[in-house]
Amino acid sequence: MNTKVERVEGSVVNLEINVPNEKFREALKKSYVKNVGKFNIPGFRKGKAPMAMIEKQYGEGVFYEDAIELVCDETYPVAVKENELLPVDYPNIDVVQIGKDVDFIYTAKVTVKPEVKLGQYMEVEVNKVEYPVTDEDVNGELNSMREKNGRIINVEDGVIENGNIAVIDFEGFVDEVPFEGGKGENYELTIGSGTFIPGFEEQLIGAKVGESKDVNVNFPEDYGAEDLKGKSAIFKVTVKEIKTKELPELDDELAKDVSEFDTLEELKADIKSKQEENNSKKAKKDFENQVVTKVVDASEIEIPEVMVDREVEYMVKDLDYRLKYQGMDIQKYTEMMGITVDAIKNDFKDMAKTRVKTNLVLEAIAKAENITATDEEVERRADELAAMYGTKDTQKMKESILNTQGEIIKEELANNKVIDFLVNSSVIVE
Repeated sequence: MNTKVERVEGSVVNLEINVPNEKFREALKKSYVKNVGKFNIPGFRKGKAPMAMIEKQYGEGVFYEDAIELVCDETYPVAVKENELLPVDYPNIDVVQIGKDVDFIYTAKVTVKPEVKLGQYMEVEVNKVEYPVTDEDVNGELNSMREKNGRIINVEDGVIENGNIAVIDFEGFVDEVPFEGGKGENYELTIGSGTFIPGFEEQLIGAKVGESKDVNVNFPEDYGAEDLKGKSAIFKVTVKEIKTKELPELDDELAKDVSEFDTLEELKADIKSKQEENNSKKAKKDFENQVVTKVVDASEIEIPEVMVDREVEYMVKDLDYRLKYQGMDIQKYTEMMGITVDAIKNDFKDMAKTRVKTNLVLEAIAKAENITATDEEVERRADELAAMYGTKDTQKMKESILNTQGEIIKEELANNKVIDFLVNSSVIVE
């Protein structure tokens, strides 16, 4: 088998593969065995007619289709491996020469991984990243604890104030016609939460229990429901109840109620310690992102569109997977948001392109610096993933993970090593 490789444009290559006639004849025989039962030839039982008789009646090319598929399936991967190509898409096959007495010649046009022209990746200068914990941060967490442990009480006399919970009945009208989804009963609305359309909550401030009033609003231009975008509406609202949240005092008793600590000072110290740990992790991640972004921006790559499209498809599937954990799917989500899957794909495109470029650059650096993940490291990661599934037979789960995701895990671990390598060689600018 002989192969000629020609780079057509960008990352597209054309392989011309010459398959010896003997090999093509073998494929024809296999095609005959596979298809002989489909033919009825006078004088022969079905499935017993000789190959020559079938070709005589139906033409020499009657067995070509399956023979071509057999030969291409066998020879294309060999040609790709021999020429050290890394396809990122399926090939487009065209037959150049075919016949029982000639070599079989075909071309395979395919997109391969692009060449990466690395820029500076050693000693990259990046800004120092720090996220100090302030008293305001600690007090914010303490106030959240007070909110969670607050006691809801009814306001018997008085009016709705910002922060109150108003229990309301409401119905919305556009041009005096009620619209779908615009009605609710005994709805608990926290005033100032921004839950409803802009302007709605503010107009309830000052209302008393039992009072009815008209609330005038305009739906935003980017509202989810197409038939309500930019429309003016009137909501007829009746206030049923007014509630407020009574917060506990910020003292040692609160510390005892919400934690294992006896004093407020101990609780504050614990909150600060945990926030410092979280901020340290965030700073480390943001610093790594700075380094990687600078290295990627300094590199030059002509990214094939097919790689971006595949990453977009992966991102949409991942979104669908996460939505299902919330009792939803991509279809329900798009209907609720008033958008299309194509719109989501379009929004993902820039992010997908950045991901693809980043992975290609990290891969190129790994190759240049001979950075790899060992089999032992891949196995350890597979052990961790198997344990996360919580199945009884973790060994079987591990084997399944290695079979289906082994190469992906190896690539991710290598990329992490490359990032560590880049960070360690970077120069911090205060």
